[in-house]
Amino acid sequence: MSVFALAAAAILTVSCARCCAQSALLLEQPYGVFGLLNPTGHNAIYLQHVCAAAPVKLRPCRPGEMGVVISRYKGIDGYDWIAIPLVPYLYSVQKLSQVPARVNRASVLRMRERYREEHLLVLGRNLRPGNIMHDGWSELLGVAYERAIYAFRFNTTPEQDAALIAKMNTGRNRSHFSLLFNNCADFARSVLNTYYPGAFRRSIFPDAGITTPKQVAHKLMRYAHQHPQLDLAVFKIAQVPGYRRHSGSNKSIDGSFVTTPYIIPITLLNPYVAAGLAVDYLARGSHRLFTKRAQVLEPDNLLLLTATPASRQNPVSASEQAANAGEQTAGASAGRWAQMQDSTQAGIRPEGSRTTSE
Repeated sequence: MSVFALAAAAILTVSCARCCAQSALLLEQPYGVFGLLNPTGHNAIYLQHVCAAAPVKLRPCRPGEMGVVISRYKGIDGYDWIAIPLVPYLYSVQKLSQVPARVNRASVLRMRERYREEHLLVLGRNLRPGNIMHDGWSELLGVAYERAIYAFRFNTTPEQDAALIAKMNTGRNRSHFSLLFNNCADFARSVLNTYYPGAFRRSIFPDAGITTPKQVAHKLMRYAHQHPQLDLAVFKIAQVPGYRRHSGSNKSIDGSFVTTPYIIPITLLNPYVAAGLAVDYLARGSHRLFTKRAQVLEPDNLLLLTATPASRQNPVSASEQAANAGEQTAGASAGRWAQMQDSTQAGIRPEGSRTTSE
């Protein structure tokens, strides 16, 4: 190989390394009793090239690692944020091949407890698992058993990832959670501002100055529309069936009042307030996210979340081939997943499928 060819290959390698980092804003749907009372949902950040040296310490990923999910919590031994690897965060297991096609309450609790004993005792042995009234360590694991998740993936650079690692590792990781003014969505907004300084600010209208998960997702979509180099892509991480009924849609603060029974007592007490909420919701609070065409990800095709966007591949023929391959992989995976669910319900285990933990 000529010196010129070697130099060109080196430049291409460095260029790819600088432009191929990715992260994603996770918009997690509300579920359960608390989801009915507060249907705003949850925000977290997935970092593809950032991994956990410990649940409260970040480092660059090594080859083959899939990154971590970080978010703000309360009730985790006083820590403000925790980092959990992507697969355990979604499914409470370490390998995608270990994810069951269906689950029940006992199997979910068993998987969570096993992972906590093997990897999270550093957070303390006496952490409460959490319940309807209190948060706890169980919210760190198996999120896809509870609800569906929308992932808004965007481009980052290694320099941006390094800056975030330095900021999180040197900052004071002590809980100062506030549902109204320092919640999970505020944390996601802060992380996004580390990547794109000053782009994500608190809004007075809508949502009465409270940052909500859907509001942050809407602002990211709007920012990406103005900055096409982010290559924003939207995916839906499906809820694993069997444990809970399907999670609900994310709502804004106005939407939480206007589209739920809360509007009845508000109207009776003060119809003018109710009218104002309705006008604000219709004018600015609906936060259209255009997620209906989001590609559905399940354990069999979750790796598509980490795939390089076609627009960053060169030449064009390569991007077309990758797109076609991705569609074929997604279609085949979805077909296998549907077959597994149908066979599981019928009491038949398809050959080569994952086991069902029931």
